[in-house]
Amino acid sequence: QVQLVESGGGLVEAGGSLRLSCAASGRTFKRNAMGWSRQAPGKEREFVGVISWGGSTYYADSVKGRFTISRDNAKNTVYLQMNSLEPEDTAVYYCAASSSVGSFPRTVREYAYWGQGTQVTVSS
Repeated sequence: QVQLVESGGGLVEAGGSLRLSCAASGRTFKRNAMGWSRQAPGKEREFVGVISWGGSTYYADSVKGRFTISRDNAKNTVYLQMNSLEPEDTAVYYCAASSSVGSFPRTVREYAYWGQGTQVTVSS
C-alpha cells in the first residue's frame, strides 16, 4: 500500500520559515516526480511546485523565490522549505507523487498518489 505522510506544519509568524517533509512508503518513488500543492479554506487545491527524479524543479509564481523543493531518494523523502512566509500561504499542504516515471506534472490533477496533508498557518 502506497503511503505519503507529510509532517512539519504548524503556526508561524509572517516572515518566518517552515520546512515540510513527505515520507513515502509502500513503494519507491525514486524515478517519479514529487510535487507539493496546497488548499486554503474555500479554495481549490493549488499547485505549488514539483521536483523531478533528477532534481529539476518548477514553482508556481506565487511561491517562486521563497519556496524550495528538495528530495533525498535514499530516504524516499521530499522536502518543502518555505521562507518569507505570508498570511496568504496559510493552507493545508499536500505532497503527491506522479503516476508515471519520467513525467513532470505541473497541475494538481496529474498526480496519482497523495498524502493526508499538514496544516500551515501564517499569522500577520
